[in-house]
Amino acid sequence: MTATLIARFPVDDRQLSALHARAFGGDPSVVTPWARRLERHALTWIGAFEAGRLTGFVQVCWDGGSHAFLLDTAVDPAGQHEGLGTALVAAATAEAHTAGCEWLHVDFEPHLAHFYLDRCGFQPTDAGLIRLT
Repeated sequence: MTATLIARFPVDDRQLSALHARAFGGDPSVVTPWARRLERHALTWIGAFEAGRLTGFVQVCWDGGSHAFLLDTAVDPAGQHEGLGTALVAAATAEAHTAGCEWLHVDFEPHLAHFYLDRCGFQPTDAGLIRLT
């Protein structure tokens, strides 16, 4: 089945929280207020839908200027390694470019380097991180 990618789709908090729980091994009973968060902080977000079911997601936050930040890339485990994540990141990249951003940043865990660097075209950079909690 081929997914349909939809930018700024109407977000159902339960549906998106359930996708994140499946993709990242979280608690499926926890519902995050995604719709409110995205409307407030995101430049855009993109959902992948197959037969009306949300199977993938990515959001792009930004500084209001030239820098955008890729966050929360998630693909349902049943559809991983079939190109959907790459398609979501490509669509997010295009949306950020269209909005006039000059840079798209992403942070990722080491096991995702192949995906972001080789498949999606990001370049490795030095960065810093402070854990706040």
